[in-house]
Amino acid sequence: MEITPTEFDDLYVISPKVFEDERGYFFESFHQKKFREATGIDCEFVQDNQSCSVYGVIRGLHMQVPPMAQAKLVRVLNGKVLDVVVDLRKDKPTYGKSFSITLSADNKKQLFIPRGFAHGIAVLSEEAEFFYKCDNYYSPENERGIMFNDTSLNIDWKVEADKMIISDKDLKNQLYESFDSPF
Repeated sequence: MEITPTEFDDLYVISPKVFEDERGYFFESFHQKKFREATGIDCEFVQDNQSCSVYGVIRGLHMQVPPMAQAKLVRVLNGKVLDVVVDLRKDKPTYGKSFSITLSADNKKQLFIPRGFAHGIAVLSEEAEFFYKCDNYYSPENERGIMFNDTSLNIDWKVEADKMIISDKDLKNQLYESFDSPF
């Protein structure tokens, strides 16, 4: 697997080496030792989550705050999404900046998201199955959210406004400017 750093500390794009033949394909989606050697990050995943959504669904921007903050390894099993993160780590030069990447079943890319980022996706295909590993357990009392369309973040979700499908819960997320980051 190829592990590519981004301009954000500890945020990595992972591209697997895919072996294809007449039977289909095979790839190693994660190898902890190789990841640790390439990044210096020792991450133990304890929870896997999967969602299925239709075109236009935007989920996010979500995070867990300390002591239940989570690092995530995300990928798409079927379809295509725009994956978006916002750096909430006050001591980083990328604080308040966003990063986005298209993840799909075709490109098989993954994104490792360290603790201290808000995360969201927009479904760009007719349907998408999204899978992610977390290094800490879900905790409803430590869950927070930032408005996906906050103008100060200026995120292009690649979905027309009249086609966006947002949960009632996500429509109640706070604005970025009012979020007091604990990271």
